[in-house]
Amino acid sequence: MSPSGYSGSPKVMPGALVQLVEDIIGVVPNIVAFEYNPAKITRSLEPWNPFAVDDKNRGAQAPTVQPYAPQEKFTFTLELDATNGMESGNPLAVGTGIAAQIAALKKLTQPSAGLLGDLVQSAGALGGGAPAAMARPTVPIVLLILGPGIIYPVRLTTFSVEITEFSPLLYPLQAAVTLEMTVLTPDVFKCRETAASGVATATYNFTKAQEDALALLNIANTAQTAIGALPF
Repeated sequence: MSPSGYSGSPKVMPGALVQLVEDIIGVVPNIVAFEYNPAKITRSLEPWNPFAVDDKNRGAQAPTVQPYAPQEKFTFTLELDATNGMESGNPLAVGTGIAAQIAALKKLTQPSAGLLGDLVQSAGALGGGAPAAMARPTVPIVLLILGPGIIYPVRLTTFSVEITEFSPLLYPLQAAVTLEMTVLTPDVFKCRETAASGVATATYNFTKAQEDALALLNIANTAQTAIGALPF
């Protein structure tokens, strides 16, 4: 059944955030599929400003200079609800509501020694063991997937949870998670080439190629109108 409730309606592809965790067995994806796609997505670009004066007052650069790609950001809110899982008898939803989904989203912002490695370290700390030396200074790469047209490597910069309903044991049952993320360009991966960074670069280039093709198709589609609007 489609999200609209009508059998004849097209099925909507759910979006997802996929963290490429480099574990001892290779790249292990931490997949957080969206239960409901965001109702609103804000996508912003911040081009480099050639007219800004630097701190040494050397003046503005040439007006057409663009030393790097504009910084691109995505912002949206995910609605999480344990109702469907509880009605279908899902043991995780019945026992802990949406706590697992929130935990998976939170891990997207944290350094990781791998999904298994993190669990071992946490269990050791819980048992009173000395915390391991901090040998994981980087956050695993995250892919933002919004259908086949948008697959970008990103870095989460804002994570905010608003819980609106709890179970009797105070596990969250309904919540809104607001996320802001910055798109990572291939340039940032040049200093450390790994299997995960190779996937990230490939997905970025794949999405940009689609956008370039669509822009070209739009020019061809509107060429006649544009020619008619020219004053010469």
